[in-house]
Amino acid sequence: MVDIAILCVFAFAAGLIDAAVGGGGLIQIPALFNVLPSAQPAALLGTNKVAAACGTTFAARSFVRKVVIDWGLVIPAACAAFVMAFCGAATVSFVPQSVIRPAVLVLIVLMAIYTFWKKDFGALHKPMRIGTKEKLLAVVIGGAIGFYDGLFGPGTGSFLIFLFIRCFAFDFLHASASAKLVNIATNVAALMFFIPTGNVLYLIAIPMAAFNILGALTGTWLAVHKGVPFVRALFLVLLVILISKLTYDLLL
Repeated sequence: MVDIAILCVFAFAAGLIDAAVGGGGLIQIPALFNVLPSAQPAALLGTNKVAAACGTTFAARSFVRKVVIDWGLVIPAACAAFVMAFCGAATVSFVPQSVIRPAVLVLIVLMAIYTFWKKDFGALHKPMRIGTKEKLLAVVIGGAIGFYDGLFGPGTGSFLIFLFIRCFAFDFLHASASAKLVNIATNVAALMFFIPTGNVLYLIAIPMAAFNILGALTGTWLAVHKGVPFVRALFLVLLVILISKLTYDLLL
């Protein structure tokens, strides 16, 4: 019971952070591996994904009620992400992690520098007119991030937020809301692997999911009521944590 209580606290924190800027897995996955060291890694990842998927779904539902969504961009991106997440998962054994980690680290560092120095980045919501070109770009973004999520994973939400701002002139709030909807697609793709293979610890996943949902609703409320400056600051903090985590992993 103590282990479950500890994991529920981490699940709440993960849901809160993930709802606002993504990156909940940075909190929830290490917690699972440290609290349950004897469990199978696949079962822990499946348990994490159940909790994360529930939180993301409720966060997206809350955002949809309060933020105008550009469905013409989000739906193509989500569909592409769903398909490519399967492809990414299928190629995990063929691509060495030693190649992926340095490349991802460089991308996140560049993303952090760009966001920090460009003070107006994501400050205003001035979405482009949606045409065929924009929809195709959404498919490319969704497909690329979906593949990455299936292959490696850390920072998926952050990459989506950054690209929705950079490519479609969203602000941080609308980009975060859109990222949640695309994340649902990648989560469903992952669950279609973990659930049939029995890689979910339901006695742990269910209470964690409940607390992840509570955290997600809290994070959504903070994002909507505190606005773009809050989300931008939290986004930069998350990037610093991501950079630290990836650097630490590389040095091990």
